[in-house]
Amino acid sequence: MADMDNKDQTELDPADVEDVEDVDDEETGEDVNTKACQLTVQMMRNPQVLAALQERLDGLVGSPSGYMESLPKVVKRRVNALKNLQVKCAHIEAKFYEEVHELERKYAALYQPLFEKRSDIIKAAYEPTDEECEWKADEEEELTEDMKEKAKVEEEKKDEEKEDPRGVPDFWLTVFKNVDLLSDMLQEHDEPILKHLQDIKVKFSDPDQPMSFTLEFYFEPNDFFTNRMLTKTYKMRSEPDEADPFSFDGPEIMGCTGCQIDWTKGKNVTLKTIKKKQKHKGRGTVRTVTKTVPNDSFFNFFSPPEVPENGELDEDSEAVLAADFEIGHFIRERIVPRAVLYFTGEAIEDDDDDYDEEGEEADDEEGEEEADEENDPDYEPKV
Repeated sequence: MADMDNKDQTELDPADVEDVEDVDDEETGEDVNTKACQLTVQMMRNPQVLAALQERLDGLVGSPSGYMESLPKVVKRRVNALKNLQVKCAHIEAKFYEEVHELERKYAALYQPLFEKRSDIIKAAYEPTDEECEWKADEEEELTEDMKEKAKVEEEKKDEEKEDPRGVPDFWLTVFKNVDLLSDMLQEHDEPILKHLQDIKVKFSDPDQPMSFTLEFYFEPNDFFTNRMLTKTYKMRSEPDEADPFSFDGPEIMGCTGCQIDWTKGKNVTLKTIKKKQKHKGRGTVRTVTKTVPNDSFFNFFSPPEVPENGELDEDSEAVLAADFEIGHFIRERIVPRAVLYFTGEAIEDDDDDYDEEGEEADDEEGEEEADEENDPDYEPKV
């Protein structure tokens, strides 16, 4: 087998195969099985064999078994009746999600006073009381009274040396920078603007209106634009598609609309000016022209591609909208309700802990496999 390992793995030498097939009569069954296993291992290392096997497996995934076609006609009729029942279930499920949307709207009103107070603390419109600021962290539980007092004195000393900041500086900017999905959108020129972001709210559509939700971004007066609020509205649908009712899996976003940003002259970070040299074809002279072109910016979020009435989009626009929908849902479902935990990083640590546990489990399984291989007397380490 050592000779086979040194051969080009893209093809097998027929002589090697014959050596395995022509087993001496005196060889035991165990020897034959060992050589067969070794040949199998060698073949599975062959990229061509693996590619052919993968192609075969891909062809099997999702392919019909032919069972439905083999059923008697009377049974097929009954299956059709079951499918009609399933369509009715999809319509009931759609109504369920409509009521869920109404519940979200109802409870959003209950959350709002708490979110308003959160906003007031962040922008220094309200100073919380000592009782409201009392928080017992896990690590403080083990501290003695003397240690707590010493830590308090040190903290007060540091506060005296610093200028007292107003509210919670850079709250939303820090949230954005802590979340990968949002930080990927941020550019360096966006950060000075997002320092002025004071609050993000979610507004749900009324019951008598088509299902939708709007993200409202509130800014303090700044030098970049005159808007006090920027909005992004997501239109949703909670009804099965008549052409494919079984694909229904809850409300889906059908489109979104942004808003116009009234930029101060020279402050529009979504555009940039470039200089380009042009050569005259006839005279051969060269001139420099200035052009304005789109620029990467978080604020492009408020200018999504428009969805045509026929719903058909090119691949680039479809990809942009798919990413946009994911971001909109994430801001609505996670960022706004749990903003302080993304500011401190605790929500991110929770997500990382879940991911690490899966990774550790995979590592453990891999370690067990390696241990089993090392304990196998026929195990040959890879060179």
